[in-house]
Amino acid sequence: MDSGAHKHPEDQALARLRTDFTGHRIFRAVRSNGSLGEWVASLHDPRAGVDATVMCPTAEELRRALDEEAERAKKRARFQ
Repeated sequence: MDSGAHKHPEDQALARLRTDFTGHRIFRAVRSNGSLGEWVASLHDPRAGVDATVMCPTAEELRRALDEEAERAKKRARFQ
């Protein structure tokens, strides 16, 4: 593996999000001009969240939103 693969802070943030939130597919959206856009999480495990897609402008905001999603999923599971 390339030793420089995760040196950029945004690459590191993406890797941490993917490690911490395995019930989601996490990626960066690409704008029409080719630049990176929103941070996106697509739900793959219903135990990990409620909303099918979560989008935020920063990695930190996405992390907070996914923490909230996990709490919502726990609450929902209690009533099923």
